[in-house]
Amino acid sequence: MRRSFALALAAGLVLAAGGRTPADDAAEKEKAAKLKRPDLKSDKWKKLGDAGLESIDEKEGKGDPAKPGATIRFHYTGWLTDDKATMFGSSVKDGEPIEYPLGKLIKGWQEGVPGMKPGGVRVLKVPAALGYGPRQKGDIPPNSDLVFRLELLEVK
Repeated sequence: MRRSFALALAAGLVLAAGGRTPADDAAEKEKAAKLKRPDLKSDKWKKLGDAGLESIDEKEGKGDPAKPGATIRFHYTGWLTDDKATMFGSSVKDGEPIEYPLGKLIKGWQEGVPGMKPGGVRVLKVPAALGYGPRQKGDIPPNSDLVFRLELLEVK
């Protein structure tokens, strides 16, 4: 009887909260954090090579690292470096990870992803020359510097 009352009470609390549970709220907060552009002026940025690529490792993964030319399955969110932190794409927002061979992705990813391990999260600040350069790409204006948060899910 006590158990039934406790379950009924819990169900009532969930319904009173609009059907949301604390786990739902935590998941929403985590998703919102993944959709917020990192601070472009942070002192955590590290140079990768001489072409202006920079990175921040937010989380170290485990297992075998991605190698140049590997096929990767990942979540990403991409922003312009404008004052509005304009987001131009996100598999996180869409809810579906994507998969590509590194060789088919922009040069900034080809140089910035190798070494990442599955489960790792890396932020890349990609100069236009390692992004789409002078080409317009969807909502990305020509010669745009870009920022990406990548969560590496799998290396194939």
